[in-house]
Amino acid sequence: MLDRLLSIAKVLRRNTPARLHDRLQTAQKTSHVAFRTAEEAARMAEVAGWNTKVMGSSIAARLYESGRAGPGAPLPPQAASIGLGGRLCRQEDIEADWLRHWCGRVGFAPLYHRKVWEDCFALQVLHEHGMMTPGRRGLGFAVGEEWLPSFLAARGAEILATDLDAEDGRASTWIATDQHGGRAEALFKPRLIHRETFDARVALRAVDMNAIPEDLHGGFDFLWSICSFEHCGSIGQGLDFVVEAMKCLRPGGLAVHTTEFNLDPAGATIEDGPTVLFQRHHIEELARRLEAEGHHMLPVDFSPGAGVLDAFVDLPPYPGTPGMSLPYPDSPHLRLLIGGMVATSIGLVIRKAG
Repeated sequence: MLDRLLSIAKVLRRNTPARLHDRLQTAQKTSHVAFRTAEEAARMAEVAGWNTKVMGSSIAARLYESGRAGPGAPLPPQAASIGLGGRLCRQEDIEADWLRHWCGRVGFAPLYHRKVWEDCFALQVLHEHGMMTPGRRGLGFAVGEEWLPSFLAARGAEILATDLDAEDGRASTWIATDQHGGRAEALFKPRLIHRETFDARVALRAVDMNAIPEDLHGGFDFLWSICSFEHCGSIGQGLDFVVEAMKCLRPGGLAVHTTEFNLDPAGATIEDGPTVLFQRHHIEELARRLEAEGHHMLPVDFSPGAGVLDAFVDLPPYPGTPGMSLPYPDSPHLRLLIGGMVATSIGLVIRKAG
């Protein structure tokens, strides 16, 4: 402390009040220049991001023209079983027959977007395990405005679609962005199911994923969550949800989940907050916990893929971001930047004990 005071005293002796005033004025001018430079740097970053999106869109457009994916790609009429286990979202999946089949059944194009992959991953898993048959009971968590309840009910399943109570303060963001379920009108998709069939087979209920009601235990053949348990509040709470949700299944029942995945296996990640990013060691920890309960997580393929779009990282702002000053094109979205970290989607498949 004494050394610090002596150092300050020496500086003051060397600087008269007039000299200090001149230095402050110089600092103020320098600060103004730095601020202007920061503005220019931000603008350059925005333009660089725009250029990245344009290049990505151009690459995707050429792949779409080749018929490997996109609006003109063939949509196989028959589902195929490929033994799908856990895996990361990859370009080759978007181009695969199994995914394009489900795009055709649901009615959207097989675009290079991880949300397309997540929905089709869930459908493929449920198909391969015989869950798309009349009389099955399914439970959906944090369904938002998903079309899965309508699609599955149209194939004879009885569905309980759940989401956070609209009165819960945590639901406000999802409500504001039209991603909150809880209303039949949001889940009913008329091109997939007749209204009377929907009303007979789909029920709605408010459920907090961090506090699953006991009366749901043991009542379902399958359950799902699509990009949801990363929003439980922390890494630990997300993993706890997956383990606790298994109690809702009948013996031998099936759980399928997708979530956010940090492609860096050992670096920093987002461990708590509105959105967390899971890493490989978290998934491996989850598998051990499930095995200890007698359940079985199907093996996970952590390969990131070898396609050019598996190496393309989409940058913010993403479609729908307010205040965008440039007309951003729709770029491939298999990888994206979240909190400065490269992320994608991962799918998990778990079979209940018994």
